[in-house]
Amino acid sequence: MAYDPRRPNSGTSTPQPTPPPPPPPPAPAAAETTEMATALEEAKPADEAGTTDSYKLKFCTVCASNNNRSMEAHLQLSGAPTAYPVISFGTGSLVRLPGPSITQPNVYSFNTTSYNQMYEELNSKDERLYRGNGILNMLDRNRHLKWGPERFQDWVPGMPRVDHLSKGDKGAIGTEGGVVDVIITCEERCWDAVVDDLMNKGSALNHPVHVFNVDIKDNHEEALTGGKAILDLANRLNEAAVAEHRVHGSAGWENGTGPARQSFDEKVPEILADWQEKYPHLPALWTLAWL
Repeated sequence: MAYDPRRPNSGTSTPQPTPPPPPPPPAPAAAETTEMATALEEAKPADEAGTTDSYKLKFCTVCASNNNRSMEAHLQLSGAPTAYPVISFGTGSLVRLPGPSITQPNVYSFNTTSYNQMYEELNSKDERLYRGNGILNMLDRNRHLKWGPERFQDWVPGMPRVDHLSKGDKGAIGTEGGVVDVIITCEERCWDAVVDDLMNKGSALNHPVHVFNVDIKDNHEEALTGGKAILDLANRLNEAAVAEHRVHGSAGWENGTGPARQSFDEKVPEILADWQEKYPHLPALWTLAWL
């Protein structure tokens, strides 16, 4: 009841202001904060904790010179609505690009020559020729995807690839550890070279990797068609991997011993068979190997 000055004997005094709220409790120490965050993360359902639907397979694409087919697939995978971690390589001894004639190719070294260097050199040699045959357009695409062509036989699985992040390689996030789950080659001789090289490397990481070949003719039109088909295969494989993570969790995935990995591995041939029915013009091969 409010105080009324017209009633001096009412016995009601002037109300006191509302006391301030008590001070907030002290902030937890850094270690305590970390423990709380960990506990909250562990308490989340699998999907919220990022162990199922957010899971992405890591891919590697391979052709002869790491310029046309493997780079179109690299573009499709790294630029997809759900972008995948991806690296790419060539299996040839040198990078060979078309020149003025079939006996005069442009030859470059892997690992030390950038796509931008190739672009600038060919542009200065004969812009009309290399613009007309699509080489400059291809190199322009490539130089916006990664620094330069790499050779598969020089790759050391498990060697950190953090420097590729600083170079701006697309799809590099997720591949920093130098490990992939799926390798897709674009020509049978490249598939043979990859499988032989993996055997020669001795499987030091004991990490299973599915090696596919999608046979794609080495021209710009077929590379585009093949790249989109490779993205479709990647989506199918990743959907299956996510489903297995949701059911079984991720235990043992990296070394191939967990139930999720084993179930996924068993489903891969069926996934490839279904994919092949949709793309009969792209003959495919598959094997399970180890990094």
